[in-house]
Amino acid sequence: MKEKKSKEEKEKIKMAKKQEKENKKQNKKESKPDKENKKKNKENKDKEKKSNGFIQAIKKKWLINGTKTIILVLVLIAVFLTVNTVMHNLNLAPLDFTQEGLYTLTDESKEKVKDIDKDVNIYFIGYTDENSNLDLAKQYHNANERINAEAIDINNRPDLAQKYGIESGTQGIIVECGDRSQVLTESDLYTYDTSTYEQISIAEEKLTSAILSVTTDKVPKVYFLEGYSNFSLSQNMNYLNMYLSNEINEIDTLDVLSTGNVPDDCDTLVITTPSKDFDDVATKAITDYINRGGNILWFNAAVVQGQDFPNVNSILAMYGIEPFSTGIIRETDTNRMLTGSPDLIIPELQYTDVTKDLYNTTGAIFVNATKININEDNLDSQNVTETDLALTSDGAYFRTDFNIGQDSAADGEETGSFVVGAELDKTIKEANEETGKQAVTSKLVIYGENYFITDYQLSQNSQYGAIQLGYNKDLALNSIAYLVDRPEDITARKDTGTVTYTATQEQDLIIRIVIFAVPLLIVLAGIIVWQVRRRKK
Repeated sequence: MKEKKSKEEKEKIKMAKKQEKENKKQNKKESKPDKENKKKNKENKDKEKKSNGFIQAIKKKWLINGTKTIILVLVLIAVFLTVNTVMHNLNLAPLDFTQEGLYTLTDESKEKVKDIDKDVNIYFIGYTDENSNLDLAKQYHNANERINAEAIDINNRPDLAQKYGIESGTQGIIVECGDRSQVLTESDLYTYDTSTYEQISIAEEKLTSAILSVTTDKVPKVYFLEGYSNFSLSQNMNYLNMYLSNEINEIDTLDVLSTGNVPDDCDTLVITTPSKDFDDVATKAITDYINRGGNILWFNAAVVQGQDFPNVNSILAMYGIEPFSTGIIRETDTNRMLTGSPDLIIPELQYTDVTKDLYNTTGAIFVNATKININEDNLDSQNVTETDLALTSDGAYFRTDFNIGQDSAADGEETGSFVVGAELDKTIKEANEETGKQAVTSKLVIYGENYFITDYQLSQNSQYGAIQLGYNKDLALNSIAYLVDRPEDITARKDTGTVTYTATQEQDLIIRIVIFAVPLLIVLAGIIVWQVRRRKK
């Protein structure tokens, strides 16, 4: 019995040893991946330790110590203030995505001010540094370092308060150069469209004009002849009056019956469509003005009924121009008319000193224009040279019978290219080299249209006055700038109408990335970090 028991025990011991051997083998197999996992875990911990080294150092070495924490905060604030100051001193132009570039200084303004050799200060009294017009004014400094703009607290500048009589709490803009200055108000920088009630910014035109006004030696004087026309600055040419005031001009009206002459300080006399003949006083005054070398800008609407204006015609004859014919010009070239209307023509502007900056643009829009009858045979006898400024297409025709309804030339109607804008230079006295006297010349710029510079709307559906369409405003202003001998004012001006978002393709891509891609990347990064941490747990 004892023997039997011993045998069974031996068998159990043998089986246990066998099982132990198998377990060791199994453990050996499982130990290899465990070691690899331990190795990987160790590497991940080392990486995490290294990546968090800077943060851990701050936590252990800085945040534990209150003094060092304060120093760290002060360093971060100092870095922020330094970056902010540097960016502020750079005077970087704000991002401007408006089609008209209302918040960016135009190349034309930069060109006008770049050669100014005098110090100009623009003080924005009562404004903050965040003001958009101040941002615009600061851009002049990038074009000319002698022009500086800044926001001023009048309480800190008693000298300015005393000099200009500015009270605390008021706003104003002072453009100053030496002893000369010009003061602008907030209302000067804006106007309103009376049909849409839209606020229109004219800040750049006003600021550029003010800068040139205080730095120029002479401001041209432009007179508008009154008393002989239905067109006047105060009634139907308010926009033209405003635009002219934005340029470097002094504008005034002339009642020649009161003065008896055209003032000596007149640089240009503007004559709009005469509705009656000049009387003898006006005829003599204008003739004397021409003979002393005066310049004239003449706008003449189409003549729709016969008129007998001998004195008016005598003034025009001094430049070789014959009386205006009764009739209107109509177009057949659809590319030279507006909205398919034959009487709304787009004349082709020629490349001249007056129109070169508008050459190859969409052009001006004339309403019921008339042809300018130039007598080529009389030009030599009048010592006049003529230059075409604006022409119709060869397919245009001159309608004299307004009862004809067809949109093509009728039998007997004159067809061809008509002159609707011209410059005529009249030599009054030749230069004398022996005495050193210079030549005396008189210039006439004349357009066979008047409505294109008025506030009249072309139709009931139109939201804008005629002068606001196309390059009408620029053609009128450039003509005056040329006649007053201020070529730096001749330019294509910024359209300050409706502000619309029209980013370029590159700007549009940047905006879409900022709006959509950046937030999406942040969300994806958050999801990835969350998943990684979740798996570690």
